[in-house]
Amino acid sequence: MSANSFDARSTLQVGDESYEIFRLDKVEGSARLPYSLKVLLENLLRTEDGANITADHIRALGGWDSQAQPSQEIQFTPARVIMQDFTGVPCVVDLATMREAVKELGGDPAKINPLAPAELVIDHSVIADKFGTANAFQQNVELEYGRNKERYQFLRWGQTAFDEFKVVPPGTGIVHQVNIEHLARTVMTRNGQAYPDTLVGTDSHTTMVNGLGVLGWGVGGIEAEAAMLGQPVSMLIPRVVGFKLTGELKPGTTATDLVLTITEMLRKHGVVGKFVEFYGEGVAATSLANRATIGNMSPEFGSTAAIFPIDDETLNYLKLTGRSEQQVALVEAYAKEQGLWLDPAAEPDFSEKLELDLSTVVPSIAGPKRPQDRIVLAEASRQFAQDVRNYVSEADLDEAGKESFPASDAPAVSNGTPSKPTQVVAADGSVFEIDHGAVTVAAITSCTNTSNPYVMVAAALVAKKAVEKGLSRKPWVKTTLAPGSKVVTDYFDKANLTPYLDKLGFNLVGYGCTTCIGNSGPLDEEISKAINENDLAVTSVLSGNRNFEGRINPDVKMNYLASPPLVVAYAIAGSMKVDITTEALGTDQDGNPVHLKDIWPSEAEVNDVVANAIGEDMFSKSYEDVFAGDAQWQALPIPTGNTFEWDPQSTYVRKPPYFEGMTMETSPVSDVQGARVLAKLGDSVTTDHISPAGAIKADTPAGQYLTEHGVERRDFNSYGSRRGNHEVMIRGTFANIRLRNQIAPGTEGGFTRDFTQEGGPVSFIYDASQNYQAAGIPLVILAGKEYGSGSSRDWAAKGTALLGVKAVIAESYERIHRSNLIGMGVLPLQFPEGASAQSLGLTGEETFDITGVTALNDGGIPETVKVKAGDVEFDAKVRIDTPGEADYYRNGGIMQYVLRSLIRK
Repeated sequence: MSANSFDARSTLQVGDESYEIFRLDKVEGSARLPYSLKVLLENLLRTEDGANITADHIRALGGWDSQAQPSQEIQFTPARVIMQDFTGVPCVVDLATMREAVKELGGDPAKINPLAPAELVIDHSVIADKFGTANAFQQNVELEYGRNKERYQFLRWGQTAFDEFKVVPPGTGIVHQVNIEHLARTVMTRNGQAYPDTLVGTDSHTTMVNGLGVLGWGVGGIEAEAAMLGQPVSMLIPRVVGFKLTGELKPGTTATDLVLTITEMLRKHGVVGKFVEFYGEGVAATSLANRATIGNMSPEFGSTAAIFPIDDETLNYLKLTGRSEQQVALVEAYAKEQGLWLDPAAEPDFSEKLELDLSTVVPSIAGPKRPQDRIVLAEASRQFAQDVRNYVSEADLDEAGKESFPASDAPAVSNGTPSKPTQVVAADGSVFEIDHGAVTVAAITSCTNTSNPYVMVAAALVAKKAVEKGLSRKPWVKTTLAPGSKVVTDYFDKANLTPYLDKLGFNLVGYGCTTCIGNSGPLDEEISKAINENDLAVTSVLSGNRNFEGRINPDVKMNYLASPPLVVAYAIAGSMKVDITTEALGTDQDGNPVHLKDIWPSEAEVNDVVANAIGEDMFSKSYEDVFAGDAQWQALPIPTGNTFEWDPQSTYVRKPPYFEGMTMETSPVSDVQGARVLAKLGDSVTTDHISPAGAIKADTPAGQYLTEHGVERRDFNSYGSRRGNHEVMIRGTFANIRLRNQIAPGTEGGFTRDFTQEGGPVSFIYDASQNYQAAGIPLVILAGKEYGSGSSRDWAAKGTALLGVKAVIAESYERIHRSNLIGMGVLPLQFPEGASAQSLGLTGEETFDITGVTALNDGGIPETVKVKAGDVEFDAKVRIDTPGEADYYRNGGIMQYVLRSLIRK
């Protein structure tokens, strides 16, 4: 129950239903706040408990100074949690382990349940192995089940064992599209209350739901677990950037062009750690699908959230996607009552402002390695000619002529483009030639664009017109279609557009992320061999949100983001060297050149298909039994009971050791004595450097573990798919191939020196950690500035703790990783202002004593602790920043804290 210090509790009547609400107008200053901060204010009013959330916190938010730097910490309690399978599996593993721990401590295992609704969508595991055939989808689904059976059995058990936990089975859609089409409430109802739908998700693109007026963002698994178990998320009241939209998009431009323009603008402006909020007359002219596309790309421009207020367009989308009449009426009534309804003429108080006239947006792509590197489509071939020079050998550059490109900002003419024509004899006996710039992957994929019917229909119409003119894809292009939901397939079928996509090779390969997260599957063997033997800089074109180096396909060096219709066009053109705005894509049946403008649909054509082929019944049908799954899902054998029967042979799902030896009473916090340094790291070490990711190599500790457990190398799968097995994940922590550990100079990857052995020989970090733990020696990490920046990954903290690390001493931290370390019982410390490991003369070979930590046992938080490293002594700042974090640390971590709290209830 809320303490209700502001007498904000009230009643809202909608039709025959009455709801308890907390009125924002009871807080002075609330009317001038941006939409996003109003949502946070309601959250504080409703969850005020007088301890973690106080009247002072509410006043601070009501009195928000838009120009101040963030400093006020608040506790945000999301209404629900959403997960995808890579990040969700370890969350469910932890819940299952907590149940056993409760049982061992004499409690009721059934008490361990998500306290907030938690939904998991399996969408990250399907790989586009098969493509270009009518049965590609079915074959890929069968391969997916074969690879992931153990994980799926575990999730299927979780679906039956936990209350408030639901699983959307494989082959249904992409988590963020399923979220906006079905799971999002916009206004929640629970226990007689109505309040804004808010969430955290274990995927950075959770922000897609911001397009529906729902505030939420991506977090690490530790924070998601805490939120599921009723713990608030600690955050600073952010700066809010107002982004004013005016005008309307011109015909021929798409949502993708718009979002790439916005991404470029906001990256240039700088919005990391801030909320972005869209306002102005142009918002009303922006379709919900386009809003969702923009919200989705929030991680690419760096903001925490990118939100649109509620208006008639929101209501229309909720109706279209099958939400009930009562729900739609509630959203309208609540938004208008609480001042959350869009006023296109309003100018809320913002920290910073930007403006974009939508009519100035032009067709664009982005690449070859960052989403913010927008290229005007008309300049794409010339820009490619310049960029490709960074990806080819010196010999190829010499051949092309090094002086062909003047040092200027303008792309040079393409007559100096490196070229290495390479003949390929395909498996079917056909012969063709590929070169630098060949488009080898053309993928209509990812939540960003496959949720948007306007760009999807445009792609299908381009395919139709191309086929009618006799055009086809080039034989070296791997073409895939991976929609975000089954609704897309339904409206393609209803509009009779599927046959044309199939004819061009864009057959359905699966409902999931596929190419955008690197699950593009292998290229044809002959093409792959030609690329690698001749070191060709080939390209991919995808309708995704991420195009980082090495992400899309191991054979592909340069990756370009583009709208779905442009993906189809590039599949036909076959090369980034082609200027598709002026050069012919091919010839028709009569030998006449066919240009992009000849097959590009008009706005009226697209709108006509959208209006006539998409209806509410499609969404109702697709989602009526969404959690049931197909026959294959339902046939999975699963254990029964409220605790999981762990399979000792499983290499995917294993019981982690977090609660071994745990008692109901906490042990006193102790100082750290005789510690050794596991890693001494420089500045800007990200969670990508720490967290296990990507393929598992055979000669690493993780690969050796799998081999010892009878797993063939071809079945290693990825670290992402094995996140439910702590044994694999520990072995991959700090094992990134780009990590430089200064204790082991001259090495890259997961290496350190092992001082349990004479002379401290170089060793794998995992092997050294095992020796240290066997000898009872605690470990520390030394780091520079911005330690743990990047995506907030749970395993960056979990792996650190399980390696035996008791403290991290860094110059500065990314906030979420610092919080996650505490959540795993690791003490974050900071060097004195202006000092570093280098300035203090630390080599990493010293033995460390950290004293003064025991002051935490007295209930407070010491400002500093004493660190003695060899002959060096200094006072390190304790970076436990809130009373809640101190409670977590005293309990040995957030899971232990929650476990004890739930048993005592």
